[in-house]
Parts: sequence; structure tokens; C-alpha cells
Amino acid sequence: MDGLVRLEGVTKEYFTGSKAFMAVDGISESFAKGEFVIMLGPSGSGKTTLLNIVSALIKPSSGRVFIGDNEITALSDDEATRFRAGHIGLVFQFFNLFPALTAAENVEIGVALKISDRAELRERACQYLEMVGLGGMEDKYPDQLSGGEQQRVAVARALAMEPEILLADEPTGNLDSETGQQIWDLLKKINAETGTTIIAVTHWSEASKSADRTIHLRSGKIDKVTKGAAKVSDNS
Repeated sequence: MDGLVRLEGVTKEYFTGSKAFMAVDGISESFAKGEFVIMLGPSGSGKTTLLNIVSALIKPSSGRVFIGDNEITALSDDEATRFRAGHIGLVFQFFNLFPALTAAENVEIGVALKISDRAELRERACQYLEMVGLGGMEDKYPDQLSGGEQQRVAVARALAMEPEILLADEPTGNLDSETGQQIWDLLKKINAETGTTIIAVTHWSEASKSADRTIHLRSGKIDKVTKGAAKVSDNS
């Protein structure tokens, strides 16, 4: 199986008392370098669990995940943390910004371990804030920004690491539909301009219009895969 990201027979099982629940059920899939893929499904479909496995935040019950030549499922927790810092940018539903830091400082803190020179650090932060449409807003605090603007700061923080892969977990879950669409358009623009591989999970079917492919998940399994701006039901 070719691809930058490769999943081989991945499962994740949880237990509630003596009852087992299969959150991810034998998924094998490949994601090409530079591809923008959305994993779409309702609550409980396994999409966030699968994303957390790809990001090495949790280990699968069985199966293997490779990023490039690295089998991330074989890494220790410390090794996985170091790998994420060097290769993966993360964007979450909640913006996770520090309220006492400016937009630029929130971006800087994400790459401070990589860049020690203050001028270079500020330049990197401003570069990526400009990329996400927040040029000139570097010194504003989170409470001076709209929800969409705060999520743009979070995207800039992830991109400033210049990762191979950007993983986004319900990045528009806290936004209204119009603002949410702006974030999906932004991710599509970033993918086209930088070639960053983007894998995002959502329950919002309209997001599929921004992606190269949409993987539809149901009950921990791949239900179907559609390409391009395929129209799908919100119940998919």
C-alpha cells in the first residue's frame, strides 16, 4: 500500500465493564502526499478515534500505522511526542489559545522549541498569520477576535511548525455554518498553496466540497469513499 500515511488493519476496542465496543473496526487506507481528505460521519462513527490513532495520541488495539517509513504504532509515548513535534500539526474543535497571549505569541509558542531567535520567531508567526488572512492582527488578544479568527490563529500555529501533515478534528464544530465554510475554504487554499497533506474529520457533509476525497465512516468502518465535491447527506 503506497502513500504518505498508511493504515493496515487498524482496530480500537474499548470496554465498559465487561462489554466491548469497537470504535474502529479493521480499517486499511492510504493517504497520498499533498492530498486533502475528509473523514465524514456522525457521532460514534469512529472518526475522531481514527484521527487520534493517526496522530499517535492513542495506540490501536491492533493493526499498524505508517507515516513515510516510520511505523508510528511502534513508537513509545516519548518517541511519539517527538515525532508529532517534527511532522504533524494539530487543529482541534476548541481553539486552545492562551488568553493572556497575543495572536502572534500564540503562534510563536507552538514553534518556540524549534526556533530560539526572537526575531526569526516573530517573523515565522507573522508569515503564517498573514497566510490565514490575519495580517495586521498580530497584537490582538483572543477576546478581541471572533471565533473564526481564533480558529485561524489555531491553524496558523499548526502551520508554523511547517509539518508534513495537518490533522484537524472538527475544526468548525464551534462555528456557525458561514464562518465554518470560510475555515474549510482556508484549509483548501492552504493545501493548494503549500502541498501540506490535510486529513480532517467532521460530521458536516458540506465540508466534503473542499476535499479531494471524502471517507464516509459508519460504526467504525469505511462505508464508502467519494471523490471531489460529491454531494452527500448530513446523515451519512
